[in-house]
Amino acid sequence: MATGDREAFRDRLLQCSDEAEEILLRLLAISSENPPGDTTALAHEIGSILSAVPDIDIELVTEVEPIVNVAAVIGGHGPGRRLVFNGHLDTFENGDLSAWSTSPFGERKADCIYGRGAADMKGGLAAQVFAAIRLAEARQHWQGELVLILTGDEESAGPHGTQYLLETNELATGDAMMCADAGSPQVLRFGEKGALWLTIQARGRGGHGAHAHLTISAVDRLIDAMTSLRTIATMPLAATPEIDAAIDDAAAVSEQHSGAGEAQTLKSITVNFGTIRGGTTRNIVADHAEATADIRLPAGAGLDLVKAAITARLEGLPGISYRIDNQSGATVTDPGHEIVTRSVAVSSEVIGRKAVATMRVGASDSPYFRTRGIPSVVCGLTPYNMGASDEHILVDELKQLAQIYALTGFDYLCADIT
Repeated sequence: MATGDREAFRDRLLQCSDEAEEILLRLLAISSENPPGDTTALAHEIGSILSAVPDIDIELVTEVEPIVNVAAVIGGHGPGRRLVFNGHLDTFENGDLSAWSTSPFGERKADCIYGRGAADMKGGLAAQVFAAIRLAEARQHWQGELVLILTGDEESAGPHGTQYLLETNELATGDAMMCADAGSPQVLRFGEKGALWLTIQARGRGGHGAHAHLTISAVDRLIDAMTSLRTIATMPLAATPEIDAAIDDAAAVSEQHSGAGEAQTLKSITVNFGTIRGGTTRNIVADHAEATADIRLPAGAGLDLVKAAITARLEGLPGISYRIDNQSGATVTDPGHEIVTRSVAVSSEVIGRKAVATMRVGASDSPYFRTRGIPSVVCGLTPYNMGASDEHILVDELKQLAQIYALTGFDYLCADIT
């Protein structure tokens, strides 16, 4: 690849970056709330936008109605690597429409675009679709394949979206993957913490609160179990020097976006009790109580070891039982992998500030790719009011993200051309 080819490609991106905004407004005009998770109309709209690309193969895939997924592939001028762009079509519910000061179905106001899913993650979809169109125009310069895997069902953990496509559609796999879920184009994510969700139940012997000597409080038993479970946060972790170093190196930038203390959270087990229920009234000793726990696991916390530690802390406690409702270990792409380093370099170039890569505290569909050995990085838009009324993103950042996806794709798919 000649240097001039890349410069011309970047000039083209700058000239037409307004198209990313137009694409986003088209996507926001179509509701894809989950529940109910109906992505039919949105999938067809994306298919319509992409159909203008010559020699593109587009497939709309459904396992369970009304979840419709988009799989599209664009080929370069010869055989080579396959790069996957992944994103999700479904959004949170619109909520109380009267609480919105703008339209939840897309509105440009000052330097922002408002709408449900603008940040999570129709803005990211718009950037990827824009990038795919531009890369198709320049396919004479690169080889291999660019694949878009845009799916429903992410807000419901993705069994009929990304998971289904990875299990059944060869197109969904590739040599590397970029996900445009919400975040920041200055802070990319090469891994995600794992999660263990528990329900803890306590049984006791109820009775009148004045006659405590005749009762056994299920609430007291539950408190003891919760206190014991909280010590999981201090259990020893396996050493992950490269990952810890990357988190520490990124902290000065990443914590500007995600809050002070994020770096330590990324390296630690955290325990959150989301709900607690028990008893009937204040002067009756509870005969039952229940709590739910969300335990997040860093890269150094092996899933089996943590489960064994939970067993050691809870089994044998009188009146206590528990079940695991969901479990997943941390997933990590080598911070030095090409897809990470190229994405970071291009992000720095486009936004004109130092970009960094670190772990992610929240979830995306990226772990489904990583567990299949596909190196993956998350690069998305900064969310404002995500999931709440007046959700929005910055127009300039949307244009930057669109350029980042296009340039990273260009560099990655040109890299093995000699």
